[in-house]
Amino acid sequence: MSQDTKKPAVKTTGHSWDGIEELSNPLPMWWVWGFYITCAFAFVYWLMYPAWPIGHTYTKGVPGLNTLTYTAKSVDGKETQKTTHWNMRSKFMVEMNEHKAAQKQWFDKVASMPFAEVSKDADLMQFVNSAGKTLFSDNCAPCHQAGAQGKIKFSPNLTDDYWQYGGTYEEIHTTLVGGRRGAMPSFKAVLTGEEIVQAANYVLSLSGEPHNAEAAKAGDALFHGKAGCYACHGPDAKGMTAIGSANLTDKIWLWADVQGAKTAEAKLEEIKYVLINGANNGVMPAWSGRLNPEQIKLLTVYVHDSLGGGK
Repeated sequence: MSQDTKKPAVKTTGHSWDGIEELSNPLPMWWVWGFYITCAFAFVYWLMYPAWPIGHTYTKGVPGLNTLTYTAKSVDGKETQKTTHWNMRSKFMVEMNEHKAAQKQWFDKVASMPFAEVSKDADLMQFVNSAGKTLFSDNCAPCHQAGAQGKIKFSPNLTDDYWQYGGTYEEIHTTLVGGRRGAMPSFKAVLTGEEIVQAANYVLSLSGEPHNAEAAKAGDALFHGKAGCYACHGPDAKGMTAIGSANLTDKIWLWADVQGAKTAEAKLEEIKYVLINGANNGVMPAWSGRLNPEQIKLLTVYVHDSLGGGK
């Protein structure tokens, strides 16, 4: 038996040009109703929320429905209550206030406990790690880098076991509160060119780097005599945390890229440059006044316990 395979005729609008007919294919009903619902939603939204500009103002929406109140901090640090119409910025501020209120109990707990006790509280340390990472990223990472590994000739590594100003909770807290300003004078007016080479060789010898033994011996005398380096770095060249002078014996370098230098001559030049020019850009700002005491204390615990360099 034969089957009828003819398809239903497609409707046309009745228009025809040069034998080409204009078809009439209506949109699916689900699409049409979706369009109507979208239009209705937009109309209701325009009525309920601020939407259309009118001259120097705009439609306000339903009174009371779109009003938001939040706490904001002015330039002088004072907190004020602000009430405004609904907008994404004010909604963001409301949400920030809610998060701040939720965090307050944890910050208060950190503030009320000794440093060592905070580090023993597993639940509290979860908050310290979370909030501390954010505080560090927002305030410290621009100098110390995202992983706190620091940058040669710019900022110290906070993940190793060496701390110029001390790595106890109290010493780190003091550093954060008051900042630090390190300085090393230039020796180009004190030592001759030959003496600078000798002193540089001695500094290299202290950490087992390639050096000229004869020059290093003369540099030893300069270090403990004419140059007076021992006054800051100590007779054993291990530095003094009280003034932030570097330990020259531990192979940890900040202002001279000795480890990055490929040859013995390049390493010597790195030390010579510091001796000739000094190092006066070791400035860390004070965070008192920028961060509140609770944030500084939490950041102290985070740097000491979570970054891996505290001792």
